[in-house]
This record gives sequence, structure tokens and C-alpha cells, in this order.
Amino acid sequence: MAIDGQGFGGVERRGLMFVLSSPSGAGKTTLSRLLMERMPDMRMSVSVTTRKKRPGEVEGRDYHFVDKARFFAMEKNGELLEWATVFDNLYGTPRKPVEEALATGHDVLFDIDWQGTQQLRQRARSDVVSVFLLPPSAEALEKRLHSRAQDADDVIRGRMSRASHEMSHWAEYDYVVVNSDLDAAYSKIESILQVERLRRERQMWLSQFVRNLQRQLEK
Repeated sequence: MAIDGQGFGGVERRGLMFVLSSPSGAGKTTLSRLLMERMPDMRMSVSVTTRKKRPGEVEGRDYHFVDKARFFAMEKNGELLEWATVFDNLYGTPRKPVEEALATGHDVLFDIDWQGTQQLRQRARSDVVSVFLLPPSAEALEKRLHSRAQDADDVIRGRMSRASHEMSHWAEYDYVVVNSDLDAAYSKIESILQVERLRRERQMWLSQFVRNLQRQLEK
């Protein structure tokens, strides 16, 4: 991202943690993929999980797969920014790669639920920007879940029930986007990201730039 002014240690802008949360089927995965394709300064946070690897998944790209003993050791040692239990599996965000990305001016995209978002806020509030995605209707959500042809009917009913609980946390997010049209939803998310990148506290070059202006004016 090109910005007029001098950088700080070669970095013009501090990165941000960009959180997308939604009920299953509301479009989060598709919108996350579009952000990664179209935003050159974006990095995807790769979670650790105790879930078994699925066919086609790659270690280090999709997840870091660990056992429960390793997971709890990471949590105890402060190596995780957040963690949560989802469908009887543990998921967490490794701290080190996120902090390195922010310090070098890269944004980090998080695909996490409301529990993880709360933990990120508690530990790094000024770096977090959160967006909650909503489906346009319950009918549309159910149709999307069925169209994926990945789950049995009883699993879909469980996801629909869980969706209601997840939606109860919508007001805890900075922004809410109703995903009734994919292109329109992406445009809104992109606008949110661009505005948040311009916040004063993320412009690492700005303090020095203002001081230089003041010195010029005082001559």
C-alpha cells in the first residue's frame, strides 16, 4: 500500500487483524478467498487444530495439525493469541507469525468464531477489526448448506441451531454485513478494510512527518 511520507524502520503502516465471522453457510469462506486473491498485503492466519486432517488438506497451508497435549502446551506457554472448542475439536491462533506480519505492515485475516474474536479483543484491541457476516434469511442459509452437499440432514439441522446462537453475538463486532449478494458484500468488506488501514494510529510514518512539517514552519 503506497502512502506519502516516511516509513518507520522501512514500514509505513502497521498491519491489522481482520476478523471475519459468520454462521456456517453465510459466505465467510468464499469472501475470505476473494480477499486473499485481491489484497496483496493480506496474510491468512493458519490455525492449529486437534481435528484430523481431511482429504486434500495440507499441513501448514490449511492448518497446523497437532495432538491435544501439544495444543495445551502451546496455550500454557502463551504461544496462542486465542483458542476455542468447535464441534469437539480445539482450534487456536499461533502468536508469533501474526505479530511478525503486523510489524512488517501486513494485515492478517482471521476465520474465527465469536469466542476467538473476544479473546483477540482482550489481548490486542487496537489491532483488531471485526466483521460479522449474516445471511439474508434463514431460508437462504439452509439452502446454501444443502447446496454444499457435504453434510447429512441432521448435521445441517445442528448447524442451523448453532447459527442462531452465533448470531446472538453480532453486536460485539465492529461491522455487520448482510451477504445477500456476493459482489456487494465483498465491496463493503473491502471498503471497511481500506478505511481501517488509514486510521491515524496505524500510520507509522505520520508522527515523524508532522514533526518535520512543524520544524519547517518554525524556521
